[in-house]
Amino acid sequence: MTGAGRGLGRAYALLLAQRGAAVVVNDTGAGLTGDGLHEDPAERVAAEIRDAGGAAVACTASVATPEGGEAIIGAALERYERVDILIHNAGNVRRAPLREMSAEDFDAVLDVHLRGAFHVARAAFGAMCDAGYGRIVLTSSIGGIYGNADVANYAAAKAGVIGLSNVAALEGAAHGVRCNVVVPAAVTRMAEGIDTSAYPPMEPDLVAPLVGWLAHESCSVTGEVLIALAGRVARAALVESPGVYQPSWTIEDIDARIEAIRDVTEPVSFPVVPDGHAAHIRYSFGMAQTDGTQ
Repeated sequence: MTGAGRGLGRAYALLLAQRGAAVVVNDTGAGLTGDGLHEDPAERVAAEIRDAGGAAVACTASVATPEGGEAIIGAALERYERVDILIHNAGNVRRAPLREMSAEDFDAVLDVHLRGAFHVARAAFGAMCDAGYGRIVLTSSIGGIYGNADVANYAAAKAGVIGLSNVAALEGAAHGVRCNVVVPAAVTRMAEGIDTSAYPPMEPDLVAPLVGWLAHESCSVTGEVLIALAGRVARAALVESPGVYQPSWTIEDIDARIEAIRDVTEPVSFPVVPDGHAAHIRYSFGMAQTDGTQ
């Protein structure tokens, strides 16, 4: 479990350990921007689990490199000889308006959130498929779904995580490997600088049960995005309008029919698994094969 030394990750680690999971507590101990390396957070959580009678080992490798991803999964395979669950929770924040954001700050956030998700998922996926079982939980954000000011790097990374999860869900379906995305919200150090005085209760413990279910053998979904915010648990889904078909288009046609094109009164959706990509194409082809306009 990445980013498990504090906040949400710690809550996930403690809950899974209480339910009998042997945990690799991964955390570099870095600051909010991703700088620095401190062993204390990971070891403290691992010790807390062991003191309660559970099994845990600390790992401070960084998800930001392929080698780090291999080391994190390798710690699980070496210590426990298998990897059944992967939860990628590691994160950093570097805020700036889009017109001022540096390429360095953009890449630094993608390295942890998106490339980090790939590095650990890539390292664990083969072992899970070979074993015929796996549960992968990747972390997105409401910023990844809807955007947010001053965090183009974070929003882009979190949106990318959803695409990565969809592919893992598709490729893992035949091998008993399920992959989903959690969109969590809690008042942790990631909320630093935000006025949370009027917020309702938003402790990490309100999010942990959803992540625990997504990581559990009873998890019955794959390729989905589930939200946990202030006690509300919900599903986020991509939908399309039914669309409008014409055998040919002009710019003026688009302008004339844009409201019908955008009308989502009767939304259409294509679940990722078993074949959302192909279902989308079949739907569009079906309209093209009809006679006349729709």
